[in-house]
Amino acid sequence: MDDRSVFIGTADGEPQGIALNRANRHGLIAGATGTGKTVTVQILAEGFSNAGVPVFVADVKGDLSGIAMPGSDGFKHADSLKQRAATVGLENYAWADSPTIFWDLYGKQGHPIRTTVSEMGPLLLAQLLKLNDTQAGVLEIAFRYADDNGLLLIDLADLRAMLAHTSDNAKELSSRYGNVTRASVGTIQRALLQLEGQGGAQFFGEPAFDVDDFFRTDANGRGYVSVLMAERLMVDPKLYATFLLWLMSELFEALPEVGDPEKPRLVFFFDEAHLLFDDASSALQDKIEQVVRLIRSKGIGIYFITRNPVDVPDDVASQLGNRIQHALRSHTGRDQRAIKAAADTYRINPGLDIEQTITELTVGEALVSTIMDDGAPSVVERTLVRPPASRLGPISTGERAAIIAASPIGDIYDARVDRESAAEVIAQKAADAAATAEEVEEMGREQVGKRARKTPSIWGKAIKRATGAMTGSAATIAAAAVTGRKSRSNPVRNAATSAAGSIATDLAGPFAGRFVRNLIGGLMR
Repeated sequence: MDDRSVFIGTADGEPQGIALNRANRHGLIAGATGTGKTVTVQILAEGFSNAGVPVFVADVKGDLSGIAMPGSDGFKHADSLKQRAATVGLENYAWADSPTIFWDLYGKQGHPIRTTVSEMGPLLLAQLLKLNDTQAGVLEIAFRYADDNGLLLIDLADLRAMLAHTSDNAKELSSRYGNVTRASVGTIQRALLQLEGQGGAQFFGEPAFDVDDFFRTDANGRGYVSVLMAERLMVDPKLYATFLLWLMSELFEALPEVGDPEKPRLVFFFDEAHLLFDDASSALQDKIEQVVRLIRSKGIGIYFITRNPVDVPDDVASQLGNRIQHALRSHTGRDQRAIKAAADTYRINPGLDIEQTITELTVGEALVSTIMDDGAPSVVERTLVRPPASRLGPISTGERAAIIAASPIGDIYDARVDRESAAEVIAQKAADAAATAEEVEEMGREQVGKRARKTPSIWGKAIKRATGAMTGSAATIAAAAVTGRKSRSNPVRNAATSAAGSIATDLAGPFAGRFVRNLIGGLMR
């Protein structure tokens, strides 16, 4: 195939691939466990990377980390891979890696990814915490009160403090925002404890993730493959699905409209896609469909990976133009329905019984239909999938450490920043109120009114936060010098940013928090 397509394999000697200018029409990769879906994702990620397209992929089993290292003749199946390459006509097949950045919500196997509670928004948090409509309404009130009073909700400690404050002032808040019951607040607090017990607190905090770090190419023009290490994350499927949904919405918000570019700006692989739709309300499913439909115009291609094609709702599946179907097994009635449903979605090939073929496909084979230049789907073909050039299987701990140490991300996300936010402000106000009450009792209200205010002005806060940011940034650089790690920290820039953010928050608190809500929250308001 030419350099305008990502090569998948061959069907009766004819090359099959995804046209780069149609890759943002999204896709579906389906098939039973062990039929070759992971290898298909790996060869597609390699192909997009080689075409200069950055890639994001969630690695739920650890198998995809091998994309960061070249394959080798020492691999036990190396001869089989070379034979497959010759069979599909892959010329000049050679072992090669792809430039890779590892990410991990827990910061153990890659760079940490964090967001703030405010940026996640009450609606996605309600989904994550499995709240009912009444409890979700109380959570929305807590966010609204924080916005109106310039209280930053950065981490779960801030949210706990805000909920406690909401409970303590339930009567006042009910008269202003709507009914607030302590029972609902208690339910939310218990859900937060459960989330923290599962490690969810690691996801919330600063420095918050910048989506621009996904849009990177190396010195040779190859797109970086961002691999989210999601093995531990899969222990809590709801957190995994909510995180990826948040990430999709962040990408949509951050990017301008580009229409149909010559090649996508980013390709996003969403493994275990059924988790996104399990237990999702009809309203949320509608909004997911809307995001998938609209994000295409931002130059983003979303590829859902799942065992059973019927796991994806029809309204979303109708948006997925590039399809790769691995084998399905007909063990149950649901399996038979899935096979028929999958067969009915393809453009008919007169020479192929699609339903029968789906059950006969061997490992490394797939039915392939992609969007052609004229916008129509190609006739489905039984395709022999090409082998990857990178390693099949996981990399070692030492190899991962070396790749992370040489990462272009550097250490910018390594150290958690704990600046003054809702938890500290609420605690300080409570302490100030208690101290002031004692002073009034001892000195009288008139004398107390003459002293300096206990709560700093916005300028005092700005100076304090700027000093803290500069000190932390300088310490990060010093640590990087000792360890040999690269550092992107800039003390002066960080201080200025922190000070400006402090002033903006205090001046624009009633508006700024609501403005930055993610797309899903905005659409569902």
